[in-house]
Amino acid sequence: MSHPTLNQYTAVKFSRIYGLGAARGDLVVTNDDVAGPIDSSDEWIRQRTGIIERRRASRDLSLMDMAVDASNQAISAAGIDPSEIGAVLFSTITHPHQTPSAAALLADKIGANPAPAFDISAACAGYCYGIAQADALVRSGMAKYVLVVGGEKLSDFIDPTDRTISFLLGDGAGAAIVGPSDTPGISPTVWGSDGSHWDAVGMSASLLELRDGTTEWPTLRQEGQTVFRWAVWEMAKVAKQALEAAGVQASDLAALVTHQANMRIIDELAKQLKLPDTVVVARDIVHTGNTSAASVPLAMHALLKSGEVKSGGLALQIGFGAGLAFGAQVVVMP
Repeated sequence: MSHPTLNQYTAVKFSRIYGLGAARGDLVVTNDDVAGPIDSSDEWIRQRTGIIERRRASRDLSLMDMAVDASNQAISAAGIDPSEIGAVLFSTITHPHQTPSAAALLADKIGANPAPAFDISAACAGYCYGIAQADALVRSGMAKYVLVVGGEKLSDFIDPTDRTISFLLGDGAGAAIVGPSDTPGISPTVWGSDGSHWDAVGMSASLLELRDGTTEWPTLRQEGQTVFRWAVWEMAKVAKQALEAAGVQASDLAALVTHQANMRIIDELAKQLKLPDTVVVARDIVHTGNTSAASVPLAMHALLKSGEVKSGGLALQIGFGAGLAFGAQVVVMP
């Protein structure tokens, strides 16, 4: 018995990223624009975070608009037809509907029906979670090509007066096509979670509290010091484990692409890994801000577009955030 979504591909030994796409918010928001409500300054924000400006989406630019744009770019860069996509994975925490999934609508909008499609709720680790699952789907023969999207419109969930996280946040979407490879292109993923810090980053209230009228619109909050310490010390261990799983040394890397959480975290991770000067460290946060699930693909796309790193080089990518969730793998730059 045949079925339109029954995938009968051959299992393969390796997978790789074929192409990337990127879309950022259409508004440039400076530190001066966000400093007033938090009683801060451009200088303080730069020193604490490394951010000069962040990109946010105007009211008429939706999360789905950015995801479609990034996805179409990735499909074009990969040189495949959308009908060849065997699964669509959308990592996001800002899809405005509990159900149905953003992924199902995205699959339809890019011409990938009737591919299976589902959302991944792993916040800033979401894209790396998606790459891990895409790698497994391709190698097992469940799909030939998989679209992985990390996308957020975080500005929909910002309290301008919040000093813990809101001034960091931006909007955007990054997309990747993963497919079969004759040589290793995605290493084994090191991933996990630490629910003992479940509430260190997250929403100020639940939808049930909103329904009951006991809270206003839920917005994003974090325990800054808890997250900073966890990200620096625990993620350095995860990064080293990912290098070991890939069978490479830090000196073999062309780039380090971490979640763009905060420049101090990025710099400390690079220091802990003892990276040589030959390794380019992604610092997309300076002009894009923290875009949660979108930050790793946006940062990698920026490195390739600028020519700072070349196609074929090795990159260690690592996402970490709310949950607390984390994921890391070494990939060949598309």
